[in-house]
Amino acid sequence: MTFRGPFVAGLAWRAFILLVTSFAFVAALATEGLGAARLLAAALCGWATWALWRYIQRTNHELARYLEAVKLGDLSQSFSQRGGSGFSEVGEALEQGIQRLRDERHRLTDASRFYEAVLDDAPTPLVTVSSDGRIELANKAARRLFVRHQGIRFDDFRIYGETFARTLTEDMIGRPRLVPLMLDAVPQSAMVSAALVHRLGGTVRVVAVQPIQGELNAVEIAAQSDLVRVLTHEIMNSMTPVTSLARSAADLMAEVDDGSDPTVSDARAAVETLARRADGVMHFVESYRQISRTPDVRRKTFAVAPWARELESLFRAGDMAEGVQLILSVTPETLNIEVDPDLMAQVLINLMRNAAEAARDHAAVPRIALSFALIPGNRVQIEVSDNGPGVPESVAQDVFLPFFTTKPKGTGVGLSLARQIVLAHRGSIGLGASESGGALFRIIV
Repeated sequence: MTFRGPFVAGLAWRAFILLVTSFAFVAALATEGLGAARLLAAALCGWATWALWRYIQRTNHELARYLEAVKLGDLSQSFSQRGGSGFSEVGEALEQGIQRLRDERHRLTDASRFYEAVLDDAPTPLVTVSSDGRIELANKAARRLFVRHQGIRFDDFRIYGETFARTLTEDMIGRPRLVPLMLDAVPQSAMVSAALVHRLGGTVRVVAVQPIQGELNAVEIAAQSDLVRVLTHEIMNSMTPVTSLARSAADLMAEVDDGSDPTVSDARAAVETLARRADGVMHFVESYRQISRTPDVRRKTFAVAPWARELESLFRAGDMAEGVQLILSVTPETLNIEVDPDLMAQVLINLMRNAAEAARDHAAVPRIALSFALIPGNRVQIEVSDNGPGVPESVAQDVFLPFFTTKPKGTGVGLSLARQIVLAHRGSIGLGASESGGALFRIIV
């Protein structure tokens, strides 16, 4: 080692002094009349012994301090030595070692912070499940998704659906699964997958929960729009000449029918019925062209309270509002919303009219409610409810489908178009039951 020469030299002259003082002390003891010399020799011998011991112990002390610093993780210690002896090289070597540990710790800390930032900002919600069943939300996306989460056990996740909570307990490593997920009381779908990670001598399951309802809705809406576009195009091409001929035939029959021949009168009635039905089919098909076009959403932020009062006025102006009590609620009063006011008004007016119709046909005192509320995640929840008969569970999943209607004269356009508009706002719409047993439509935007 580089410090061997200076160290040996320092050790040699200290040992030499100790040897000389020891001989002097022995000689003084053997000679009478040298009491003072004995004391001086003893003092010098003791000093030489102390100097030699201190010289050797200094390295042991520095090594012990170095090992203690490494053991405790205290890398702020300094080991540089000055004075020109061999121990300065020892101190420099120890200082270089501790500096290397500092650099390595700094590098690992930076890497750890980077990976933590990547994990925390990852767009996919991640949940960790330990071997003892403890569940933790691992990143921001998970905390935003499970905003109502209050616990760390499987049962605490039942508010998001029994199937989802049960999925967290199952071993599904390498087997992604499509799972129903309840968010804001609206059924959703999520792709759930898991991986096994070793941590601190144990294993942890990392579960990725990716809601895909938006993607499923987009695919479904696109498929429905394509289907409706093709059907309306083909039907219009076929029905246009039929409608034209039926009208012409009805006009011709009206000219020749003077009422004297019952056969001609019956033929005229049949042709006029055919013309009316052909016009009805054309009108029906034309109405479906609305849902074959994606709504053009023009968002803007505005206060809810005055807009809600405007919606109330529009509803009151319709024929369905007669005799119907409307309860309006905005919480808080200063609530703002970011939507297309015209498109969303179209949705809400349609829902309010449907609710009023159901309440009038069922309740002695028909009543509907329109409420706006701020919910966690800085989102707005809109609810339209009534005290009508409600929607049977057997058809509740179909009410938003094109062509589906439970009304004798319905077209099945209104709710399907409403769903398209809400989805175009990147929101969700669902159907439930109100406290009075009627229907409750809930929109989250």
